[in-house]
Amino acid sequence: MANRKSNIHSDEQEQYFKDRAGTDEARFHVVPHDEEGWAVKKEGQNEPEYTAESQSEAVEKAKSMAEEAGTMAILHNEDGKIEDLVNYEDK
Repeated sequence: MANRKSNIHSDEQEQYFKDRAGTDEARFHVVPHDEEGWAVKKEGQNEPEYTAESQSEAVEKAKSMAEEAGTMAILHNEDGKIEDLVNYEDK
């Protein structure tokens, strides 16, 4: 049963990201990137909006992009797990 629940949650989460993709509500994620070290990706897009050699550079860019868009920057660690959220939605 537990496995089935996680699949349902996974499907709902995938749909959630698809619904946000390409909208003004899409958030910016800082994630590890093979080619350049770190990438800023907008939800629902495979190609990065920005790449950087350092995590800190990618974080600063994601924050700037999220603030300009009035959305969130979601910061992942080297393992891909969410480390921090920066919310610009109400500003």
